[in-house]
Amino acid sequence: MLERDSVTSGRLGVIRTPHGEARTPLFMPVGTLATVKSMRPGQVSDLGFEMVLANAYHLWLRPGVDTVAGLGGLHRFMGWDGAVLTDSGGFQVFSLGGDVRVTEEGASFRSHLDGSKVFMSPDSSMEVQHGLGADIAMAFDECLPYPAERPRVESSVRLNLSWARRCLDAHHGGPQALFGIIQGGLHEDLRSRSAMETVALGFDGYGLGGLSVGEPREATLEMVELCCGIVPDSDPRYLMGVGDAIGIAEAVALGVDMFDCVLPTRLARNASALVGTGRINMRNAAFATDGGPLAWGCDCYACSRFTRAYIRHLVVSNEILGAHLLTTHNLRQVALLMEDLKRAVAEGRLEGFVRDLKNAERPQ
Repeated sequence: MLERDSVTSGRLGVIRTPHGEARTPLFMPVGTLATVKSMRPGQVSDLGFEMVLANAYHLWLRPGVDTVAGLGGLHRFMGWDGAVLTDSGGFQVFSLGGDVRVTEEGASFRSHLDGSKVFMSPDSSMEVQHGLGADIAMAFDECLPYPAERPRVESSVRLNLSWARRCLDAHHGGPQALFGIIQGGLHEDLRSRSAMETVALGFDGYGLGGLSVGEPREATLEMVELCCGIVPDSDPRYLMGVGDAIGIAEAVALGVDMFDCVLPTRLARNASALVGTGRINMRNAAFATDGGPLAWGCDCYACSRFTRAYIRHLVVSNEILGAHLLTTHNLRQVALLMEDLKRAVAEGRLEGFVRDLKNAERPQ
């Protein structure tokens, strides 16, 4: 941690990896299949991002760890020079896999690609992430849906702590960092237990898991604040799956350092542009003759060169350039937000920044 906001728990820091430094608070564009959809790696870097996320589950199934490793590892395979964090695959097992069966040993399920039977455990997840060559690996965990009954959450907390120990035992160490994941649903005592016992195991950083899965925003923030009060100041805190402007800003004010979400890129593929704290649908006929940029004040390539009318034309014509320009714009909007948050922390005005963001008018 380098600096802390004078009023909130927001802070500035640096995560050092074998592939360079990443300044926090940071957002990781999601490159599930070793690519941020519709973007070249250099473009993602030029937009202001220093770390991306790839997914161990997907890359394990296709093209396979041996293939990636044999071609020089994940960074070389995808042509990305910055840091890479790999999601362990736990979330995908439980959200994509068919016929999922969970035991103390791990999770057996059917591949979403071809229906074949596969098995993933804490040990094999560590082997996969080591083979891929990620800078930061995530512990294999069970992520429950919302809502979940207390007995089910209690059982899951016990299982996840057992799996966390096995991940540490199986982790190869060296330059690759390993983050534990805190679960516990919305039960304060279970969330506290998960946080304290996971921290006691001594990971390099901590993911705040099982949140942003449909629960009320206030409940998310309560759990985030609880976890940030337990995770040591010296360790990175990573709120998984949050990507909206207000959600990111509120979490930064509570002490979160890292974020990832498919929101910016998925919205782009569905013809929506991020503008301020909201979004606009570029299929809307109102934009057919609009000569303005997607967002005034945005310095991205799409806003600098093209009109809303042209981008709408691309979208309704199903031209690939439309998805690329919207992705470029949406990612730059998130990058600008992260820059604004860093400045607000450094200048001791994060509280006012978050308040103004929440009070901002929705886009037209």
